[in-house]
Amino acid sequence: MKFHVLVSDPLAEEGLDILRSDCDLDIRTDLGNDELKKIIGDYDALLIRSGTEVTSEVIEAGTRLKFIGRAGAGVDNIDTEAATHKGIIVANAPEGNTLAATEHTMAMMLSLARNIPEADSSLKRREWKRSKFVGIELNEKTLGIVGFGRIGREISKRAIAMGMHCVAYDPFITEDKAGELGVELLTLDEIFKVSDVITLHTPLIKETKHLINEKTIATMKDGVRIINCARGGIIDEKALYDALVSGKVAGAAIDVFEEEPPLNSPLLTLKNIITTPHLGASTVEAQKNVAISIARQLLEVMAGGSAKYVVNAPMIPAELEDSIQPIAQLGEKIGRFLCQIVEGRFDALEIKYSGDFSTLGQNTKYITRMVLKGLLDPILQAPVNIVNALVVAQERGIAITESITAEASGFKNLITVKVKTDKMEEIVSGSILMKGRSRIVAVGGYTMDMIPEGSVIISRHLDKPGVIGRFSTILGRCNINIAGMQVGRINPGEEAIMILNVDDEVPQQVMDEMASQPGIFSAKFVTL
Repeated sequence: MKFHVLVSDPLAEEGLDILRSDCDLDIRTDLGNDELKKIIGDYDALLIRSGTEVTSEVIEAGTRLKFIGRAGAGVDNIDTEAATHKGIIVANAPEGNTLAATEHTMAMMLSLARNIPEADSSLKRREWKRSKFVGIELNEKTLGIVGFGRIGREISKRAIAMGMHCVAYDPFITEDKAGELGVELLTLDEIFKVSDVITLHTPLIKETKHLINEKTIATMKDGVRIINCARGGIIDEKALYDALVSGKVAGAAIDVFEEEPPLNSPLLTLKNIITTPHLGASTVEAQKNVAISIARQLLEVMAGGSAKYVVNAPMIPAELEDSIQPIAQLGEKIGRFLCQIVEGRFDALEIKYSGDFSTLGQNTKYITRMVLKGLLDPILQAPVNIVNALVVAQERGIAITESITAEASGFKNLITVKVKTDKMEEIVSGSILMKGRSRIVAVGGYTMDMIPEGSVIISRHLDKPGVIGRFSTILGRCNINIAGMQVGRINPGEEAIMILNVDDEVPQQVMDEMASQPGIFSAKFVTL
């Protein structure tokens, strides 16, 4: 019996050919959302790229769906939570366009260095102005790579071969791992100060929104060149425009924009910027590779196997899901909490299962991966899930240790996660209490009773009168309501910790004001 597969976005023929002998293919690339909802109930699988929005309504209507495949890296146009609830496997093809994005970045860098687009346009206007287009050599220049994932690593190989000195920033790569590739790890501030060329390869998240802005550009070398083939929004385009006009930034090469198409962007009026219309993955080979990858994964799933790049497949026995899932969710929240409060590059992760959790057996592997998912997914460009979390951590040289003990320090059960970075260590413990209530019960040695949900401010401060009051005054002035507060200390008058649950997101400038108050050692905003 052949499977009925709908292909709703253009896919390379090489991928479709793999499916034709085993599947009945319907290729319909002109469907609106309403029409898709009407017909999706007839199909066992759906293959898409970026054009189709697979909403919860589409998934609900897909009564036969077993597999949704995205021929590309992202799955942000798929409601994966709805698919999971329906038992539908979602998979993607994250590696297929790595080399395409790498080579596009290299092409942008070389074109920028030698003014190729402007020189080409000039000559086609029948001009011969050689002195106007004097460029720079990349040999012995410093290339700053912000984000050292698959694409960043491939770029470093090519840049080193051209005689460039590569420095990189990535909080999830160890110095040893970077050193193996001949790359020096630096802080972001150091990258900005020493680089002749800066190329961006991070996801667009809260921490990277307008990472390149007026303040960071001011710290860069005069005449720096900036490349962005990653995500629109990482660069504050107004700040870049001003810097290009003033000459602080000698040139830029931009493939992605905050608003696409950027037809009204003032950047398009400048001669010292190269722009392309989001072409990073647009090669014949990349389109072929992602199509082949997703086609093979579809056949594997339909044959009863698992997809290589599954995003949402469960890894625990169905009969244990009700008991294991709350622990795994607590572990993920602890990982997400740690991701937002630690600083530096991750070197090691230690997880201890105590009390009743010591009897979980092999199911601790699933929980550990959920901790890694919480720790890594918020900041990495490629999705991190329970299938690839361990591989992603290993690729970045993060050492992972699990231990089990029957002693739970006064609790019936306990999961304790310790993170070591090149700058610090932090430890957080959590427990499942009566009636399945999840709590974070200790942070950095301080006892807590924290619900791991919502918006949280965590501070370390001097245990003196008036310090906490300053926090409350600032939040009150900014109309931010405090929903709950906990404090912990070990010795009176020394360092203490405070957890504030707040009703709204706290702007960074407000957090900076809090951190600058007398008696405050640190203040971090966390979203769980």
